[in-house]
Amino acid sequence: MRLCFFAENLKIKISAWFVENESGAKLNRPELFRLLELAEEGDAILIEQIDRITRLSESDWQKLKSIIIGNKLKIVSMDLPTSYNFAKSTDEFQTRILEAINSMMLDILAATARKDYIDRRRRQSEGVKKAKSQGKYKGRPENIELQRKIESLLNDRKSYNHIQDMLSCSRHTISKVSKRLKEHQESENNKSIA
Repeated sequence: MRLCFFAENLKIKISAWFVENESGAKLNRPELFRLLELAEEGDAILIEQIDRITRLSESDWQKLKSIIIGNKLKIVSMDLPTSYNFAKSTDEFQTRILEAINSMMLDILAATARKDYIDRRRRQSEGVKKAKSQGKYKGRPENIELQRKIESLLNDRKSYNHIQDMLSCSRHTISKVSKRLKEHQESENNKSIA
């Protein structure tokens, strides 16, 4: 809703909405790359905050940024005023100056978003470790229904990518279920041999 109001005030026409469920810390994000594929030269990617598009490592951010620049797209973010001044500029000199400033600011905010992501993960890990040492941490409860669905799809020989797209779950979760399934099958095979 905030983005609609923001776009309306800037007289930016929104052509399409894309909702990404993957973390900004991952380069491989299906909806982001669908957006990049459909966007046309001169379009703007309108986001609420820079960390919505990147919490990437430096090398991954440079890859994504080069795709965006290569497709001649602009990033317009509510938390980066130079991005929306840049987006509506018509003067060539002003456009070039704002482009340089905006590029630098995007890099700074991308680095800040990455640092914040790493710091939060570190603090979370420290908190979990402390809670475990005090016997207070039980971990996230298992999603039995999701695991049953994954197991069924694995038994139907569906790929990790297919399962991930279909169930919106992580590869780690699929791998965990796959490992448990293989261990169970090996156990059953050993019983039938004995």
